[in-house]
Amino acid sequence: MGATEPEVERESKGETLKIEKEETEKKQRRGGGVKDMEEEEGEESKDKDEISHHRFLASLNRLNPTNPLRIIVNGGGGSRFTTPTPPPPTNLAQPLRSSLRQPHPPPPPRPQTPPTFVPEEPQSQTPPPPSEHQTRSIFTPTSQPTLASLNSTKYTNKFFLLLFIFHKVVAIGFVCFLVFRGVQGLIGSNGRVKRKEQKILRFLLPQVEAASLLSIILAFVWQMAFRIWPEFMIHFILWSTFLMSLSSGILLLCFQMPATDAVGVCLIAFSIGYGLYACWVTRRIKFCSKILVKSLEPVSKFSDLNLPTYYMLAAGFIWMSLWIFGVIGALNFYFPPLVIIGLVLSLAWTTEVMRNVVNLTVSRVIALYYLRGMQSSTRFSFQRALSRNLGSACLGSLFVPTIEALRILARGLNLLKGEDEFMFCCANCCLRLMDFIFEHGNGWAFVQIAAYGKGFVRASQDTWKLFEDVDMVEIIDADITSSICFLTGICSGCVCVIVVAAWTHTVYKPFTATISLLAFFIGYLMTRISMALPHACVGCYYTCYAENPENRFFDNKPIKDRQALIKNGRVAVTTPRVRRALA
Repeated sequence: MGATEPEVERESKGETLKIEKEETEKKQRRGGGVKDMEEEEGEESKDKDEISHHRFLASLNRLNPTNPLRIIVNGGGGSRFTTPTPPPPTNLAQPLRSSLRQPHPPPPPRPQTPPTFVPEEPQSQTPPPPSEHQTRSIFTPTSQPTLASLNSTKYTNKFFLLLFIFHKVVAIGFVCFLVFRGVQGLIGSNGRVKRKEQKILRFLLPQVEAASLLSIILAFVWQMAFRIWPEFMIHFILWSTFLMSLSSGILLLCFQMPATDAVGVCLIAFSIGYGLYACWVTRRIKFCSKILVKSLEPVSKFSDLNLPTYYMLAAGFIWMSLWIFGVIGALNFYFPPLVIIGLVLSLAWTTEVMRNVVNLTVSRVIALYYLRGMQSSTRFSFQRALSRNLGSACLGSLFVPTIEALRILARGLNLLKGEDEFMFCCANCCLRLMDFIFEHGNGWAFVQIAAYGKGFVRASQDTWKLFEDVDMVEIIDADITSSICFLTGICSGCVCVIVVAAWTHTVYKPFTATISLLAFFIGYLMTRISMALPHACVGCYYTCYAENPENRFFDNKPIKDRQALIKNGRVAVTTPRVRRALA
């Protein structure tokens, strides 16, 4: 019995050692599992960081080229981001809870994927492997064309901006003073002046206000009709202007008064000359209709593009109503004819600036759509036209109508001279001079003023150079869109003359000629404001096409076909230009 006790004790000690070994092995397994979990969690966090980094680079690559962040990154680094190949999502497919169920073997080494780099002349289909010191994100240097800034903050043509502001301050103050003089003469003057002003208020003011309202209605009608039926309206305006001017002239001649006879003769002479012009440009109508239809297509994408026109028409009506009271007050002031002529010139410059503000607003919206594919804010473009680009609008409003009128006169002399060099010996010289001036100041400049914030003269030169580079000078010279807009204003003025002259002749005959001239002037100016929208659309179409003829927004066929006809000499109607030997 005593010999068996040590054997039992040895067996019990062996069992305890086995139990202790098993417990230590379990503890080691548990510790190893926790380490595996920590390693897996660290690897998953690294994978998440890498994926977020790749997503950030991919988001930079998807940015619009005109985005300020993209421009800064590409311009500062001189490179463009390429989206690297994301790592294979092997560890992300396994949820975290699966690691608690069973221990995982150490993760296999990730295969190194080649970067998305395309050589200029690849020798083989498989790209070369990356070097050891190559980082995860690869920057591929590419040559990117520099884009002109579209958000210039400088004020253009500051001198003329200050001149216009000074002019408006003086004009508003002087008109208010004339209104005060008119009220003073109506209330506190003697019987003759009082009766005269009462007569003016009774027989002149209602007709002039009616002409203003009628001109606004016609302005809305013309603009809507040009947007809906552009091709029909070109034919309609060409021949209705002839009929309306002839009818108004004949009506004034029927009144048999010297003043009305003089105005009537002028209108009839204009209608005859215009009828010859309409017959001369008949073959240009088809091409002009195509361009007008194509240029008005983007207008439907901007529902608020007409708002600047409405604002300017409302402001023009308010200022014109106050201006009429100023004209009445000028009759009770020194040198009434000179004062009224000054008021007429001031009104003409103001309404022309209003028209060009609408032109700049529409030009910026449509030009950014053509050049960058952007849908710009009409409100922001309108504010920009009233602030930073207002100086260019003032300068263009002051000189462009004069330059275009003198250029038309010089071309008329060039057509009439024929072989008689004695009578029209200066025709070529005048035409060359006017072409030089036109290249430094023209109505096509408003597109680049609105888009890039250039000054008026520089924008005129750059725009004309674009036309010369793509061989579009003959097409631009033969365009009749500006003539159509001008004739629309003439047509509205003649309609106002017919209505107001018949009314005034019925109530008070001595005012017939005066009110007819005022009604014609008001109807023409208000309609010209509304026709700034189609005119700006055509200008944007030509200018943006000259800047990038391969743009997907343009239909190249009409302009290409027209250029081919001009080169082959198959265009029957050509515009006179300076000969190459004299240029």
